[in-house]
Amino acid sequence: MKAAEAIVQIMVKEGIKDAFGIPGAGINPVYKFLEAAPIEHYCMRHEEACVHAADGYYRATHEIALAICTSGPGATNFVTGLYTANIDSIPVLAITGQANSWQMKQDAFQCVDMVSIASTVCKKVYCPLDAQEIPTILREAFYIMRSGKPGPVLLDLPLDIQQVEIDFDINDYEPKKVETVKAASTQINQVLDMITEAKSPVIIMGGGVILAKAEQELIQFAEKLQIPIIQTYMAKGGVPVNHPLNAGHAGIQVGQPIGNKIFLDSDLVIGIGNRFTDRHTGNLEVYRKGRKFIHIDIEANQIGKVFTPDLGIVSDAKEALSDLLAAIESRKMTQVNRAGVSEIPQLRKELARKTDFDNTPIMPHRVFREMNLFFDDNTMYTAGCGITQIWSGQLQDIEKPRRYLPSGGAGTLGFEVPAAFGAKVADPNATSVTVLGDFGFTFMGEEIAVAAAFKKPIIVVIVNNAYLGLIRQNQISAYDFEYGVDMPYNQDGLIDYVKVAEGFGCLGERVFDPNEIASAFKRAVDSGKTYVIDIICEPEQLCDMGGAVDQIKNFGD
Repeated sequence: MKAAEAIVQIMVKEGIKDAFGIPGAGINPVYKFLEAAPIEHYCMRHEEACVHAADGYYRATHEIALAICTSGPGATNFVTGLYTANIDSIPVLAITGQANSWQMKQDAFQCVDMVSIASTVCKKVYCPLDAQEIPTILREAFYIMRSGKPGPVLLDLPLDIQQVEIDFDINDYEPKKVETVKAASTQINQVLDMITEAKSPVIIMGGGVILAKAEQELIQFAEKLQIPIIQTYMAKGGVPVNHPLNAGHAGIQVGQPIGNKIFLDSDLVIGIGNRFTDRHTGNLEVYRKGRKFIHIDIEANQIGKVFTPDLGIVSDAKEALSDLLAAIESRKMTQVNRAGVSEIPQLRKELARKTDFDNTPIMPHRVFREMNLFFDDNTMYTAGCGITQIWSGQLQDIEKPRRYLPSGGAGTLGFEVPAAFGAKVADPNATSVTVLGDFGFTFMGEEIAVAAAFKKPIIVVIVNNAYLGLIRQNQISAYDFEYGVDMPYNQDGLIDYVKVAEGFGCLGERVFDPNEIASAFKRAVDSGKTYVIDIICEPEQLCDMGGAVDQIKNFGD
């Protein structure tokens, strides 16, 4: 059979059910066999959106989807999506077309070196020049995507290679089994020894816990030893909001007052599946002073990347937590009545940021209050970057894992809408909502047309402050100036997002009164269509943040 047909058959056997792509001359041989395959194809409006959609799809269900497009600028448009997925450890199978293999050093039309371009933003990039190797390459690609720290793999396919006849029988193909990584028993006991010696330990639940589907094991571990749980931004929803040990978020941007307080009161930090990144830690001297650190991660090179912990353990999060629970039982460790732990539920209430504003223009905080009150616990949310994303991280209540699907490490404007569509494809019974700023909507906003065309409705909530809000805040606070960041035309009627929505086959409305937000949400849900809600907000409102976890400035009262 042709190599292109073998590729499609392998994808089916590896579990690919959905593809987000844009066909083109450089990849049409593969598309010929996609047509009859049990893979649903969604034609996107921009190649970058193909990857974001496949990314959102995985975040919602932990199933890999295909992103596929043609050569040249189509392929290079994949790069931002690949970077976004890679830094957040999201596996995506990306396939791009390429010129004929014999043209690749001739500057042929739409020929570009994707191996060199994409290698830094993927776990692996392949450009096979021998068609007979393609089944082996694909088997390895799926293994690499799933093993260790997950991530995207790119297969760049020369046009002639796709059409070569190869000797292949799908019945002989078996996916490669992913091995788990376990800690040594001595290391597990070291963790428990350090916890026993500590007065105020705290757990940092990272996104790796969500990827390992180990949330329940982590909660059980915390409950056994009565240790507060701080979730990183990528782990939002990993602990139910009102769980007695839920200490919210810590950090200098999406951190919450309770999370920063509990963290600053700690003397031992047990980080599991997290990266200790700069927007979480802030000033490292403040973050590290007076406390010891344990770091458990599936990738050895993540441990010590930011600072050297007192104990580093290479292990899958689920395996480590299972071993810790077993060791607690064997050592007959009992719950410890740690000072202050019982006060966490009351602290959550006392330190919660104010959201019940009645102002007009609407305070952005009120938008998130209304979202928390209106949408059910199974609602999926996507967020990208900017001041709206920070408010979202600070203020949204998420009850379940895999329901908050943000661009974390990259902070990608343009991720929001296609990722919300991909999540809706993955989990069609859940409501899919994206929350973003007015400027952010202009990045990949055209993908609402795809949601409309395929009848996979999403709700787009625009927090319209008519500013590049986060850039303005940085200009003012760091450099004492303001320039090039105001966009009054986004509110005064010149730019009309409702008409944009209608032009793409969707519905939309503008909201000026905070008391009308909930009814707008209801109209959106009841419509059964992709719906854009443009909420006119206070233009100059700043968000809480600071340079260190003990120096957060409050702008929300």
